[in-house]
This record gives sequence, C-alpha cells and structure tokens, in this order.
Amino acid sequence: MAGTIDIDTLIEIVSNGGKVTTGIDVYDSNGTLLLEKTFIVTSTKILEVIKENGIKKVPLSADGKSGIWNAQGQKISDSAQTAPEKIPSGNPGVTLNGLEKRVYEIEESKKLAHENYETAKQCIKKALGDIKNTGGQFDHAEVSSHVSQLTGFLTATDNPFSYLTKEILSYDDYLYNHSINVCTVGTAIMNKFNTIFSTMISGHINASENDTYDPLSKASAIPKIIYCHFQKDELQSISLGLFLHDIGKVLIPDSILNKSGKLTDKEFDTVRKHSYELGLSILEKNNLNNPFITNIVKYHHSTLYQGEPHCYPMDRRLEEIPLYAKVCKIADMYDAMTSKKSYKEAANQINAVTEIFRTYARKDAILQYILQSFIKSIGIYPPGSIVFLRNGQMGYVLEGKGPLVIPFTDQNGNRLSGKPDPLDLSDPGVDESMKIDNRKSIKNPLDVYELLPSYLRAG
Repeated sequence: MAGTIDIDTLIEIVSNGGKVTTGIDVYDSNGTLLLEKTFIVTSTKILEVIKENGIKKVPLSADGKSGIWNAQGQKISDSAQTAPEKIPSGNPGVTLNGLEKRVYEIEESKKLAHENYETAKQCIKKALGDIKNTGGQFDHAEVSSHVSQLTGFLTATDNPFSYLTKEILSYDDYLYNHSINVCTVGTAIMNKFNTIFSTMISGHINASENDTYDPLSKASAIPKIIYCHFQKDELQSISLGLFLHDIGKVLIPDSILNKSGKLTDKEFDTVRKHSYELGLSILEKNNLNNPFITNIVKYHHSTLYQGEPHCYPMDRRLEEIPLYAKVCKIADMYDAMTSKKSYKEAANQINAVTEIFRTYARKDAILQYILQSFIKSIGIYPPGSIVFLRNGQMGYVLEGKGPLVIPFTDQNGNRLSGKPDPLDLSDPGVDESMKIDNRKSIKNPLDVYELLPSYLRAG
C-alpha cells in the first residue's frame, strides 16, 4: 500500500476498531514528530492531533511497511487481494484487550519521547558548549526551534512524564537532562495552570453573585472559557525560559558543581550567581531581552511564600515575582529531588511530590493554584515510582493515571522470572490485595534497581 489516505477516513477506521501503521514519519509544520513510522495506531487521539495540525492527508510508505487493518485484523488495500492479510499475532499492538493496548501505546510513546529527547539533549549540549567556548554566545534561534518542537511533542502525546530521563546510577549529563526535564515538567504545569486559572476567571465573569465557580469544588459546573491568562506565544517564551533557566551554571567551575561534599560559603555564593548574575549576563550578550526568559533565569530560586528561607535574589516583593518563575522553581525542585547528583541519590517520585506539597500547601493563594496544577500534571503516583502492594509485592508505576502498575517482585520481595501482567488500579475489579499499601515506606529507585526487569530500567 502506498500514497496517502484522508485523515477523516483513517479516524473512522480506527474508531471502529481498525489499526494503521504509516511506514513514514509524520511531522507538523514546525518539524515536530507527531507519528513515528513503525507506531501501530489503535486510538484516534493521535490522529485527532494530526488533524488539528492541519494535516488532511496521511502518507503511507511504498516499501510494504505501511498497513491499514479493520477490526477483524484483515488488511484493507486499495487493490484486491487473493486472501486477507492478518497482522502478526505476536505484535502487542493488535490486541483488542483495552489494558494491553494502553500499555502498548505508552511503550510506543516512550520510543517517540526518546527520539525527541535525544534531539533536545544535543541542542542544549551544543548551546552550553558554545557558551563555554565563546564566553557567552550561542545560537538562541536554534534553541528556540528545538524547544518549540519539544513543547509540540508534549502537547501531542499528553503524557509528558514518559519523557523524563531520571539519573539513578550516574549524574553524567545531569545539567543537560535537567534542562529538558524542567522544561517538560514546567510546561505541563503552566498548561494546566492556564486552564485552571483561566476557567476560574471565566467562571467569575460569567457567574451570578450566588453562583461563583470554584475550581477546587467538584460541585461547580465548569464554565465556558472566555478569558485566557497566558497566550500561546507567551507560553512558548515561558517554555524557552524553562529550558534555559540554569544556563548560567555553564560558567561555574565543574569542581564546584560536581563537588560531593558540602559547599563552603564562598562556593555557595558562586553557585547562586548562576541565576541573577551569570545567567543574565549570557542573555544580555545574546540580546535575549524577552521578559519571560529573563524573569525565569533570574528568579527561579526566589521566594514562593512570605518568609521562605534560603531564597535569592531578594530584590523584589513576593507579589512582584512572576508566577511562571515560581512554576520553574517547583519543576526545578522536583527534578533535582528525583535525579542523582554528585552528593545524593535519586529520591522516589512519590516522596518528592509529597514533600513539595507539604512544604508549600496553604502558604499563599496563588501558590495553591500552582500546587494544584503540579499535582494534576505529575500525579500522586508519577511514572517511574516504586510502590508496595498490599499483598507484599513491589510495583513499578508505568502511568500515573489509574495508576497503571507492573508488579516486579513476588510477595517475599524476590524478582519475578516472567513478565507480569499490568494492573490498572482504577479498575473496580482489582482485588483489594493488589491495591497500593501506603503504610509501607517508599523505596528509592536505586534500592530496587537490580530487581527491576531490563525493560523497566531504561529512563
């Protein structure tokens, strides 16, 4: 099969249980990879994203690697076939089991994520390398283009946290990975905040005096959004700022950044300068005077509530610090806590979410909206978390929604020999013994790394 197929026709086929693989990568107008050529589409969601990007015809390769199948597994062709061709039964993407299909889509999404991640990583490596070699100059237009592709991918997949690379065994390339991860987490929080806050304001505008919308109440009807707090170009600038937030660290000696022991007061003062002095200097040398980027670079270590200790710089009142800089601080803390550094091991994501929430809950009104957006974006059980089940088994969280958990030990804590079935803990049919046991201490990733099967160790 070769040529193209109308996107609406394809959506109809897939919505009726059919499947497709294009054999050709599908990109949007900005060069963002929307559909990988070997991905077997079993859900219309990604097709709807392709359609929203103005693509009316989907290409199909002429080398025999593309295919469209109906709900019965018979290949649909533009020419008559002597016998219906079946999708290979060993391919997990063809199962009609909803849970297996969901797992397969997550795994394929991770493959796409890895490709996009490596592209972004090479971009930040080159930019920081150029800054080091020139004393401050880098191609910010190229960086902006890559960030645009990165944020486009996050929107298309709607599962940004499969994107994160967690440093469990090594802190090599930490600064590069950290830049991408903060951009990933921060962008997701900003998008969620923009929806929640804009909806709340729209509710106040639309509502009568006795019918004010409360986004924290499940009883409130969601109003029509007529107000948007951040526009698309502003969000794009914020994402670029998130990507560049630690850019000043490239001018700090590695002996200080990678020091395994406690920093001296003088060394800590040097590190603090990466934001309000070194970072700003680099932006100025490159004529990057965008206020969103400047504020994020300068204020991503500033106060989130009145009287918060160890914050810098202190040249603005709390209410003058932009909320997107506060979002950057939350994303920065989360990734720093869950990644290995020269002086500490990576923490379990669940502990990180819990600690951040407990530290900042009920401290400030606008901060509550940021925290709510953080929790809704990252989840209570983020992907990659290690949990205990009530029967004694340990499980790996594949997806926060549900959550979707893969047990990887037996009830005595021994590594399983076979590949277990995933559990959707939101399924009412799941046995109580397989639910998460919150009474047991959370394990850090390194503590159980050797027990994880190889297919769960990557990322």
